[in-house]
Amino acid sequence: MSFMFSPFPYDDLNAVNHVNVSLDVTNKILSNNELIKKELVSKLLNKSNKILVIDGYPTCNFDVIVKMFSNVKLINMRDIYKDEKEIYNMLKSYLPEDRIMDPVLLYGKLFTDGLKKLMDEDKLLNLIDSLKNTSEKIIVYGHGSLIKEIRELADIKIYMDVSPKEAAIRAKKGLYINIGDKKARPFKELMRRNYYVDFENETLLRKELVQQNALDYYIFADKDDSLVFSPFSTMNVLFDELVKRPFRCKPVYLEGVWGGYYMMRMRNLPKQMKNCAWIFDMIPSEVSVVIEANNTQIEVPYYTFVHARGVKLMGQDCVNYFHGYFPIRFNYDDTWHANGNMSIQCHPYHDYVRKENNELGRQDESYYIVEAAEGAKTFLGFNEDINPDDFMKEVFESEKTGNPIDYLKYVNAVTSTPGTQVLIPAGTIHSSGRNQLVLEIGSLTIGSYTYKLYDYMRKDLDGNPRPIHSRHGDNVLQKYRKTNWVNSHLVKRAKGFDDNDTILTQTVGESPLLYFKLMTTQFLDKYEDNTKNSFHVLTVTNGEKVRISSKTNPEYNFVANYLDIIVVPQNIGEYVIENLGNQPVTIHKTLLRDDFLNEFEQYQKALSEK
Repeated sequence: MSFMFSPFPYDDLNAVNHVNVSLDVTNKILSNNELIKKELVSKLLNKSNKILVIDGYPTCNFDVIVKMFSNVKLINMRDIYKDEKEIYNMLKSYLPEDRIMDPVLLYGKLFTDGLKKLMDEDKLLNLIDSLKNTSEKIIVYGHGSLIKEIRELADIKIYMDVSPKEAAIRAKKGLYINIGDKKARPFKELMRRNYYVDFENETLLRKELVQQNALDYYIFADKDDSLVFSPFSTMNVLFDELVKRPFRCKPVYLEGVWGGYYMMRMRNLPKQMKNCAWIFDMIPSEVSVVIEANNTQIEVPYYTFVHARGVKLMGQDCVNYFHGYFPIRFNYDDTWHANGNMSIQCHPYHDYVRKENNELGRQDESYYIVEAAEGAKTFLGFNEDINPDDFMKEVFESEKTGNPIDYLKYVNAVTSTPGTQVLIPAGTIHSSGRNQLVLEIGSLTIGSYTYKLYDYMRKDLDGNPRPIHSRHGDNVLQKYRKTNWVNSHLVKRAKGFDDNDTILTQTVGESPLLYFKLMTTQFLDKYEDNTKNSFHVLTVTNGEKVRISSKTNPEYNFVANYLDIIVVPQNIGEYVIENLGNQPVTIHKTLLRDDFLNEFEQYQKALSEK
């Protein structure tokens, strides 16, 4: 999770995926708390059931379920964890307090040893013994309650899931206390701990539960007063149906100091928003998917679905290589009529982010210019005739004095026109300028490692100085990437669609520095494509509306509008895109590069040796 993000509390109700299942399936989904209570109480009263265990994603409200029962022994997993000081000492090296490298304590290292490591061994053994020998009706609840040793003793197993958006909103309201703590930390400190410990390890446990089909019931728990409850067998039917068809995720919208207004207008976003800087349309750790059948809806975090159907969605090679994570992220950066540019920044390469943060891999990005006003620019690489070390000297000095930098003297500017694709491999200095809408496509590391080098001495929307990480940035900055190299390797301007064309497909971004490939297809009526065992992600960057359908099973389809981002699972194979509007369509397509496993591994090895 891009863990400092503060999502606007708005639900986009347009991103719904319709699937076809029998009424027998959806009739088992309950969205009334009284009916859920009746169902669960009856299950626990069954003579063969003694132990009910409830786990859930951080910020879920276990009390909503627990309070449905009376005359039942309750065991809260908070009482099983080590004390606050012991956990603090265990995690100290994962959450370092180095204010020279990290002035605002934003970063850390992922702790991936599992929630069991944070538990008191004696208390856990005592709990297990008591469950083995009990004759009482017992409810065990809390984070980590469904670790293997406990779930093997459970008669009923429930998971309460929460969307990443709602988790962040609840955390900001002070409604979540970190595992082992007695009271909620300040928001930024709490979310740092969440990202590197709580969220990560509960996600790993949820992945294990979903993949091993180890749950009896699944609850989507974003709204305490209207939980959505389903047998997990029903969720499996819905997952099977969703992965057969193209689908869309539910976006998350964020305000920002450089935010613009293009997407506010196009998607009719709430007028209460100050602006819209980021649109997380398909950032896997931030979004969810809404599945609807027979007028019944249930929502799940995207990674719950990815972990449930990863191979059919992405292919076995992709699952193996990226450890089950969806390897590409997508968002819009909106600076349309904004008051400034994004920060001048760069991102870490593979070895650096592995060593510093225990992340899976490097952070590469790319920008596709969807819309641009006159004079819009994208900043990429250094100018040809300057010394990047002089720029960094000014950066360090500016941090001390607060004096502005003449960044135009140092940073190369690319004229932004719709259809321009720029690649931003790790270590490349860059920024999106004002007055444009950018489709940003990035690698697996999803935005927590933006090393801001210069941010025009701005404060954020809360009035706080924006975080600068000049020393991390200087460590990874590829200073040889200047104007001529950038123009030769990183900038591609798509060929225009001629009046005589009916279909025009072109590669607009491919490099040994990136494991994904970027293409566009412009067409009048329809065109056909094939996933060939690799998922595709499609964005409607021009045109009104299209239908994306499986060629062999046309009933598996999704109707997408301008700027929608659609995932086409690898198991679909051949598919058709039809123009449902009155103007030519442009589809931007992202996919893994051919032979990315071999080529990218060889490149990473060569880079490390260098």
